[in-house]
Amino acid sequence: MTYLAGSAKSTVDYIMVRQEDKVKVCNVKVILNEECTPKHKLLVMDMRCNTTKRWHKKFEPRVRVWKLEEEQTCEEYKNMVRDKVEEEEWKHLDVNEHWHKMKKIMMETAQHVCGMSKGPRRHKETCWCNEEIAEAVREKKIKYRKWKTENLK
Repeated sequence: MTYLAGSAKSTVDYIMVRQEDKVKVCNVKVILNEECTPKHKLLVMDMRCNTTKRWHKKFEPRVRVWKLEEEQTCEEYKNMVRDKVEEEEWKHLDVNEHWHKMKKIMMETAQHVCGMSKGPRRHKETCWCNEEIAEAVREKKIKYRKWKTENLK
């Protein structure tokens, strides 16, 4: 009963739930001492919520393009791309075919020169941590150990 008017008692308040969520409803109850609006009582529903398990994204090897920052690797890459471009036949190609051929040459050359990554990074590098900060942390640890031993005595 969720509605009271004198001696009349009836159920007029509902909680709307999607069809597929009905199986998750555990319990529905009326809180008699709480009035939401005049003559209406609070209706409460308990639902079971399943947390979905996060699936880890499968690792896909990537071309190690960061190796192109090295001067020797960059020169080797440029020379190989230049040689492959000169070997190819470029006449009578539309823009899309030209683009796909050039992309294929560049990707294959990068894979050959730079190589592919073998797995995800094992340790995340922090860009803010440098030698100065590492030294400050070492000093702090030494001082903490010293303070701790002095206070225990």
